[in-house]
Amino acid sequence: MTADRDDEPPRWHVYGERTVYDSPWVRLVRVDVEPPDGNRFEHHVVRLQRVVMALALRNEASEVLMLRRHRFVTDQIGWELPGGIVEAGDGSEASAARETEEETGYRPTTPGRKLIEFQPMVGMVDTPHEVWVFDQVERVGDPTDAVEAGVVGWVSLGEVIGMVDRGEILGSGSITGLLRYLVAHPARS
Repeated sequence: MTADRDDEPPRWHVYGERTVYDSPWVRLVRVDVEPPDGNRFEHHVVRLQRVVMALALRNEASEVLMLRRHRFVTDQIGWELPGGIVEAGDGSEASAARETEEETGYRPTTPGRKLIEFQPMVGMVDTPHEVWVFDQVERVGDPTDAVEAGVVGWVSLGEVIGMVDRGEILGSGSITGLLRYLVAHPARS
């Protein structure tokens, strides 16, 4: 069976949800749902806060600012874009700029522009992600966020695809943002 892009798919019915666990970073809920086949059940859903990442550029956009970190959850070391949670009272752009400065010691000096917004795991996790591009940054000091400490470095955009292929760039936000940027700017890859 083929369908047109505008064909409406069958929808799930949501009867409600109850919280199983809640913290400032993560909320686990059980959602009472009924899929189109009529078999009603409870589905676990993880709800996280809005996350922003910054794709900060220099040298006429040939290099991107990144952090090389250890992530204990998966016990991996790799490169990531700076980023974090949008704090209450902050907008997404301001949060992306703040996270860049806290994690790298570089402050964006030009307004950012939203590159992409997406949900990385739509089947079980609700965590809106945004990637913001900053065309210019200036070094203002050392990173101030010791929890998010890593090695700060500039990575050639021409190396990004190979790094993704080798598993050297971690996290869907970093990978999605970088690849989306390179699709829009193919001469830089």
